Amino acid sequence: MDSINLWIDSSRNSGFSDSIRQEYLNKAEQNCKEIGNDSTQRRLISRISFAYSRIPDSANFRRTNKLVLQLSEEANDSIRGAEAHWDLAIFFNNEAFPDSAYYHFSKAQKIYENLKKDFESARMLYNMARTQATVRDYTGSEINTIRAIELLKPLNQNKHLFYNYSNLGSVTKELRDYDRAIEYYQTAAEYQEKIQGKNNFDASLQNNIGVVYQEQGKYKESIPYFQKVLNEANLIDNNPKLYGLALNHLSYSRLKAGSTNGVENDLKESIAVLDSIENIPGLARAHYNFSEFYLAKRDTATAIQQAKLALNFARESNNNDRTLSTLQLLAKLQPELSSDYTRNYITLNDSLQQEERQVRNKFARIRFETDEFIAENLLLSRQKQLWTGIALAVLLLGVMSYFILDQRVKNQKLRFQQQQQAANHEIFNLMLAQNQKMEEGKKQEQKRISEELHDGVLGRMLGARMVLTGLNKRNGEDAESERKKAIDALQDVEKEIRAISHELSHAAYQKINNFIYSVKDLLSTVQKTGNFEYTFNYEPNFDWDSLKGNTKINLYRLIQESLQNCVKHSNCKHIELDLNVNENILTINVKDDGKGFAVKRGKKGIGMRNMASRVEKLNGNWNIESNIGQGTTVSFNVPLNKIPTKSASQTAPV
Repeated sequence: MDSINLWIDSSRNSGFSDSIRQEYLNKAEQNCKEIGNDSTQRRLISRISFAYSRIPDSANFRRTNKLVLQLSEEANDSIRGAEAHWDLAIFFNNEAFPDSAYYHFSKAQKIYENLKKDFESARMLYNMARTQATVRDYTGSEINTIRAIELLKPLNQNKHLFYNYSNLGSVTKELRDYDRAIEYYQTAAEYQEKIQGKNNFDASLQNNIGVVYQEQGKYKESIPYFQKVLNEANLIDNNPKLYGLALNHLSYSRLKAGSTNGVENDLKESIAVLDSIENIPGLARAHYNFSEFYLAKRDTATAIQQAKLALNFARESNNNDRTLSTLQLLAKLQPELSSDYTRNYITLNDSLQQEERQVRNKFARIRFETDEFIAENLLLSRQKQLWTGIALAVLLLGVMSYFILDQRVKNQKLRFQQQQQAANHEIFNLMLAQNQKMEEGKKQEQKRISEELHDGVLGRMLGARMVLTGLNKRNGEDAESERKKAIDALQDVEKEIRAISHELSHAAYQKINNFIYSVKDLLSTVQKTGNFEYTFNYEPNFDWDSLKGNTKINLYRLIQESLQNCVKHSNCKHIELDLNVNENILTINVKDDGKGFAVKRGKKGIGMRNMASRVEKLNGNWNIESNIGQGTTVSFNVPLNKIPTKSASQTAPV
């Protein structure tokens, strides 16, 4: 997820080309599809969609925005849905579709209103008001702006209160309520002073107040406001648009106030500044003012030229107010064409009025549909409460059923564990009995060796000692012959002691594994039932009895269950059992030559479930390989943390 956020952040770097920024977003989008967390996925796709709109890539923005709306609706994610409507509204605003922009701002506003998010709701109301102002629905814009202010005041959002009071000043100016417009601008100035941090909002306000006086025809009163704007430090660098417009307004006010001193140069400078930043609406106004300047200078030809430039820029920027005023000016400058200009003026004005009326009707219809939507939501909310109650009852019933079934499963599991414990206890007793038999065998062997030493060796040595004692006082050939016989008898005793020693030495080297003998006994027992031959191979150098008791019990049971399956199901003639240890893995293979079966179709009975349970207890794994007519091999692999082995001196063949 970190890489996805990094790609999205990289796509916002305007230093990269649009194609590279699109590649980053494509990578982010592809990886976003693999995320399973729905809320995280919606948040990331929303960021991707917004980033597409900043490139701008309208096709991918519309596609991803639609996806966000769809996912948000499916997940009932109101916040993400509101953000998607907000982004889409800004897109339509930029594309000059005010009705669509207003619709989506309105959708977002209602969502925020229902969620009691006053700040976001106020911002949408402000955007709705600005959109209404573009189609000269000034009354509607004023209403929504006041609604926004009512929400913002308790929140102490000074910056946004400044924006809203500035908009109120603009719309009331268009409504020709100039005194109230100045009051609103002055209130905006009060909030501007409360905004933390540096800003140039004051310069914009002064410019707007100057324009209000200018439109009232109070040109001298407007001049100080424009001069105050231009006296702002580094304004041309920080805000060249405002500098160009203020200089243009100042030149026009001076011209109308009767002073042409420096006006021409100021108008040329303002045009140069506005042209450098490609501010088309500002150029339309500047060339219009320049036309009026040349008209005052009685240079009609240049005035017409400037008016036509103003008309072209006005049309290019879709500035209909400026287009209408320029058509009126051209009709005055060119009386011979005044009928054409007048006809164009009337046609444009009528079409604008009709279009604006239609848009305002759309706005009204959107508000009406929104109210209907609220009413429907209220009805749906009541229905939702009813269905919630039903769903809660079903849920409680389901939870009760779950606990009952869960308890039954736990009881079955407990019985299964008790059965396994009983089986383990049986094997433990079997191994104890085997060990007891071995101890009895050892005692019998010790008794036999004791009897051999006492009755054989000791008796012969006693006889030889008595003969030699009697011969101590005798000499001669007879004595010599008797001594030789006694010495031969001692040599026989020596040979007998050596034989017993060799026998004891072999027994000491031979490692007796209780576990291995238990498995051998198991093979012998099962063989009598199944009537088969078997081969038993195991690692002789491994100390099998060093395994933990629980491990030996479970291994014994796994072998026993496998052998019983061979007898019951395979009809085999031979079984091969291999016990090996390799790289800390103990492996058991039980292979038969029986009829085999299709592994995928095989049913898992209680025996196989027991085997699976025992292997899981040993942290191992197991596998069955079988084909029809080719026998079956069952393999068990058990990890061993430490493998005890005999030293080289202990190794002896079995």
